[in-house]
Amino acid sequence: MHGLVKIEDMIYEIRGKQVMLDSDLAKLYHCKNGTKEINQAVKNNPEKFPERFSWKLTDGESDNLRSKFLTSSSNTNYGGRRYVIRVFTEQGVAMLATILHTDVATKVSIKIMDAFVAMRHYIGNNEYRLSNIESKIINYDNRLCLIENTFKQFEEKKKINEIYFNGQIYDAYSKILDILKEAEKEIIIIDSYADREVLDIIKKLAVKVTIITNKNNLLTKQMIGRYNKQYHNLEVIWDNIFHDRYFIIDKNIVYHCGTSINRIGYKTFSINLINDEEVIDTLIKKISLLCN
Repeated sequence: MHGLVKIEDMIYEIRGKQVMLDSDLAKLYHCKNGTKEINQAVKNNPEKFPERFSWKLTDGESDNLRSKFLTSSSNTNYGGRRYVIRVFTEQGVAMLATILHTDVATKVSIKIMDAFVAMRHYIGNNEYRLSNIESKIINYDNRLCLIENTFKQFEEKKKINEIYFNGQIYDAYSKILDILKEAEKEIIIIDSYADREVLDIIKKLAVKVTIITNKNNLLTKQMIGRYNKQYHNLEVIWDNIFHDRYFIIDKNIVYHCGTSINRIGYKTFSINLINDEEVIDTLIKKISLLCN
């Protein structure tokens, strides 16, 4: 403490460094000629005051500092300065004390050094606390994201694993259309009872379609020929090795369907996305053998 003013209150941060003003140092060092004596010391010893030790403020920096003076009860005396303000870093203050060669300068410079150290500790502690707060906020945000993703996955699971009851014909057809529209290149439909209804669905899709079905009178070669004369995207493989119904999208997404498409709405069934990678790989390999 110097008089009624703490030295720490005379330390400012400018250009990312803690500095003191020439006028405050002149006051603390009891300079008879005020800042003139301080600036004369710098002028006479330019080699001892490189810019990293001391520099003159720009007009913008001075204006910003003066605006702070106007709101500071301890510094109102400096609000009317008309000349360029010079500031000193901690090293600059120490160098200045060696040049002034007065008992007051020596004693006060020690207090100033202590004040700089105290300010560093204060800023460092606050930065540490802020860093901890930021870390806690980030961790909190991460936990929120994790919870949101969990709920999102749960919602998605609800949407892709659905059950349809007797009479829900439109909803079930709509779901199947949504699934088939996911395809960008290719769809494989495995349905032992595929018939004309399947053709009515796939004709709206601009992708290659392969149907694996049992030989029966529901889907005839004549029907397939007429279809391909207009749409040119269908291949049918006759095989009875499958009992369940599947929709394979672009050979990497597999849905299991609990009923044939032509039986939708007659009884309760479900449509499920298969998530087991091993099951998917095995099924697709089996299908690839049939297609070849």
